[in-house]
Amino acid sequence: MKPEPEPEMTPEAARNDHWQMLRHLAVNALYGALVGAAVAGALISLNIGAVGTHIARSSSPFLAAAMVVAPFALLFGGAVAASSIALLPYRRKFRR
Repeated sequence: MKPEPEPEMTPEAARNDHWQMLRHLAVNALYGALVGAAVAGALISLNIGAVGTHIARSSSPFLAAAMVVAPFALLFGGAVAASSIALLPYRRKFRR
C-alpha cells in the first residue's frame, strides 16, 4: 500500500505553519516552567526535606531559592515542551 502524498503548501503557508508550531511549543514550555516553579515554591513553602529552613538560614537566600527553583522550572519546561512536540496537531491538520 502506497502512502498518501503530503499536500503541497505555498511558502507563505509553510512559514505561517512553522510560526504556529513554534508559538505552540513556546506557550507549552512556558506553561511547564511555571508549573515547575510552582512545584518548587510548594517544596520550599511546605518545607519538604527542610529545604525551606535551609534557604531561610542561608547567607544568600535569594541565590539558594534560585538554585532550587531554576532546575525545577527548566526540567518541567523541557518535559512539557517534549510532550508538546509529540502531540503537535500537524497530522490532524491534513487529515481528509
